[in-house]
Amino acid sequence: MKPSEVFQKVQLQKPNSLLEKQESGEERSSNALSTGHSESSVLDQAQSTLEDSGLSSTSTIGPAPLCRQFWKSGSYDNGHSTKISIQSGRNYLHVHPMFLHSNATSHKWAFGAIAELLDNAVDEIQNGATYVIIDKTLNPRDGSPALLIQDDGGGMDPEALRRCMSFGFSDKKEKSAIGQYGNGFKTSTMRLGADVIVFSRHMKDRVSTLSIGLLSYTFLMQTGHDRIVVPMVDYEFNASSGTLEMSRRYDKQHFKANLSLLLRWSPYSNEADLVKQFDDIGSHGTKVIIYNLWYNDDGKMELDFDAHPQDIRISGDIKKVETIPAWKQVNEQHIANQLHYSLRVYMSILYLRIPESFKIVLRGQNVEHHNIADDLKYIQYILYRPQTAGFVEGQVVTTIGFLKEAPHVNLHGFNVYYKNRLILPFWRVVTYTDSRGRGVVGVLEANFIEPTHNKQDFERTSLFQKLEVRLKEMTSEYWDYHCVLIGYQPKRKVRASVFAENSSHSVPHGGVEKPILLGQSSPSMTSISEALAQDSMNKGSGMKRKAVELTETKRANMQTAGGPGINDDWEVEEIQPIDIPGNQSNDVEAANMVQEHKKLLAKCSEYENSVKELSDKLARLRSELGEAQRDHSRLLAEALSLGSIKKEDNASMPSR
Repeated sequence: MKPSEVFQKVQLQKPNSLLEKQESGEERSSNALSTGHSESSVLDQAQSTLEDSGLSSTSTIGPAPLCRQFWKSGSYDNGHSTKISIQSGRNYLHVHPMFLHSNATSHKWAFGAIAELLDNAVDEIQNGATYVIIDKTLNPRDGSPALLIQDDGGGMDPEALRRCMSFGFSDKKEKSAIGQYGNGFKTSTMRLGADVIVFSRHMKDRVSTLSIGLLSYTFLMQTGHDRIVVPMVDYEFNASSGTLEMSRRYDKQHFKANLSLLLRWSPYSNEADLVKQFDDIGSHGTKVIIYNLWYNDDGKMELDFDAHPQDIRISGDIKKVETIPAWKQVNEQHIANQLHYSLRVYMSILYLRIPESFKIVLRGQNVEHHNIADDLKYIQYILYRPQTAGFVEGQVVTTIGFLKEAPHVNLHGFNVYYKNRLILPFWRVVTYTDSRGRGVVGVLEANFIEPTHNKQDFERTSLFQKLEVRLKEMTSEYWDYHCVLIGYQPKRKVRASVFAENSSHSVPHGGVEKPILLGQSSPSMTSISEALAQDSMNKGSGMKRKAVELTETKRANMQTAGGPGINDDWEVEEIQPIDIPGNQSNDVEAANMVQEHKKLLAKCSEYENSVKELSDKLARLRSELGEAQRDHSRLLAEALSLGSIKKEDNASMPSR
């Protein structure tokens, strides 16, 4: 039975039963937060507005009008200074509502905030989640659009929901979990809208709890609160009796105070509608509804639900690309540009891997996962192991190549993932004025560096700086040896003597990579990493990738010879060009070899077509032979039949 049906049944039998259930519990403490025994000391629940026994405020802050433009809504008329009195010798820390806005400004981009909420759903895959829904819904009070995000994960029990609504608490202990700071829910929801209500259902030890929490900037602003107050109510579903009961966490007065605030400031004006929101959650899961969505500086709602019926767009964020008219459409419609204003495009590349059992559903239609590496041609795989004082800090395999549309697209950069989550899309590590690097794109998962709190950048540590420098070199190296394949002439050459000198040194275990042949499909990252750990990869023709551990003397020689700059703490990979007598790299000959390779591929294709034609001809001849054999058998049978008839006729004729 759905929770709303159970609620209606109880109300018909005993209109006040949910509150009467707790009459016996009034002897217990009426406010765990006010006595200092809550897990959260920074967020007060709604009862503190009625009996704030731990900390009282005599502030005369008046209601402030709420500006609907996010970047202008942080002003809060403080009026007179807040006076805090300490009771029972206790001192309490509380957070001013202004912090909700200032904390949310860490998200400069609305889609980055939505991604934070998707991360929570993806982290729930380990608890059995099979989908996350992102959709438009309506605020029943005024019919305005609201954002719905719902998953069927394990849900949150009352304690977990309170930690979710607090700052700095995180229950994510798994190494694969994306979230870790316990701040993402607050920053992301407050960045998208002024208010958010959460419904979560959790099952544990055959006890089903239904919890509701409201984080409302509108409520705090218009009532002039000097601290963050979060109304919450909890229910328990009694499976044996089939009834919905008020949780015994707090007494009746506490429940009534919180419920009153929820019904006043949430989109739902009565308890029946509030409970009804659990109907489509099932036995476990979480529903987040963000309403009073923010507007941009032009006075338009930042999230555009009308531009496309199966997408959510960012209003006014479609940028025109400056290029020649013939290339304009392919540039503007490329995924690297669309991800900035299309949520569907952004979500398609947000995760490097998605289990087949998990679906991201945007406005009623599944989001098709997209692997950026599939958009590349002339692919190379490069292993990088950053070191500090001789200690290997991590390992990453970078897939690098030209976009298939190159040279018609004015795009380049690296897509850097962290624990399967895209942090930096098409990160431009180089700037060029002579097309050097144009169309070069890479994909890598760098788990040895740490993302910032908003998960849209990385902490600027020494490891990150080393990676950035290495990716710059990687771009230049790749361009110098492959630009001829897309019609450019290389403007500088890496000295062949440097690579000949490098190749004479011993290669660390797992440091040699055999690149995939041109046009070959890319393997998975896992298979690449396993292959790199094998010494058998050091054979093969054509260009090779080598991870060479250089001595101090060799580093000095490389820099003297004009080679790329080398950091003393790095393991260095360099492209070894095609072996040519005299240790000289001949770009023209390399181009000729590529053309010869294409001709051979064309011949192979011709041979394959010939084989197919011959196979078809053989099948046709066999069919004809079979038909002829059947005709022969039929005619033979007819002939034998006629012979026997003739013999019978001869026997029946009278002798003369």
